[in-house]
Amino acid sequence: MRIVSGEFGGRPIKTLDGKNTRPTSDKVRGAMFNMIGPYFEGGRVLDLYAGSGALAIEAVSRGMSEAVLVEKHSGAQAIIQENIKMTKSESQFSLLKMEADRALTQLTGVFDLVLLDPPYAKEQIVATIEKLDQLGLLAEEVMIVCETDKSVQLPEEIASVGIWKEKVYGISKVTVYIH
Repeated sequence: MRIVSGEFGGRPIKTLDGKNTRPTSDKVRGAMFNMIGPYFEGGRVLDLYAGSGALAIEAVSRGMSEAVLVEKHSGAQAIIQENIKMTKSESQFSLLKMEADRALTQLTGVFDLVLLDPPYAKEQIVATIEKLDQLGLLAEEVMIVCETDKSVQLPEEIASVGIWKEKVYGISKVTVYIH
């Protein structure tokens, strides 16, 4: 796997072996960012179930100024740290080593882009977006990108956001919510 485009484009990304993470393929990641950007002029990104960190690193590579990654699995945390080091821009990244729910209570400021690829998609995505909204962590023009299995049907609206785009890529579905 590698970063698809932007400042870090072409650089290899490490992933964790086993079933603890389900890395987004380069093809789906590229399509996902082409759907929402493909490039950004600054802003903060939150990757709440970071896995290898590839999505947040891709977002910074494409112009986001700062990324907060949240991951509870220690093996994945080590991979994320290696992948962040590869960028040689470590100051743009913060890794919170904890569960997503706990991290939400510790976050400050607002996020322009939120990346959600949780293990139990539908239930977690709805609850997470509602909590992000309640805690005031969503920027006025936020984009929330949810990656799920193609069979998962997310609601048209969650809290203050509604579906803007939805597309199936193989076995994955990408759903984008906006304010």
